[in-house]
Amino acid sequence: MKNPEQTIGTIADKAGTTYLAYIDAAGFPVTKAMLKPRLRVGIREFWFSTNTSSNKVACLRKNPKASIYFVDRRFFRGVSLIGTVEVLETPEAKERIWQEGDTQYYAGGVTDPDYCVLKFTATGGRYYSNFKSEDFSL
Repeated sequence: MKNPEQTIGTIADKAGTTYLAYIDAAGFPVTKAMLKPRLRVGIREFWFSTNTSSNKVACLRKNPKASIYFVDRRFFRGVSLIGTVEVLETPEAKERIWQEGDTQYYAGGVTDPDYCVLKFTATGGRYYSNFKSEDFSL
């Protein structure tokens, strides 16, 4: 991969769906399809909106280790990032990624107690392209 920041950033930005993997309460891996990140800071930080009451939030509070995966179906390539997730409920974090129309999911608006932010911080990953893969650290 010539330029990881550009290559991975482009895949993440163009992917319509993000796959989040985490460990459930029984110790088994779970993969959940998520909407694309609301905010991306380089290729290290990805912010998502979700429901505070969700099972994934309960699991991530107990074990913050996770991975996210982005796929580019057109060119049959993808990137898996490993790292940790912080569950953020501060007004600043919630307002930072709030979008018009979010009341469809969070009727109480930006202060809805069932609205929180998942901040994923990557430590490394694996890039897949042309039937080859390579590991990288961040």
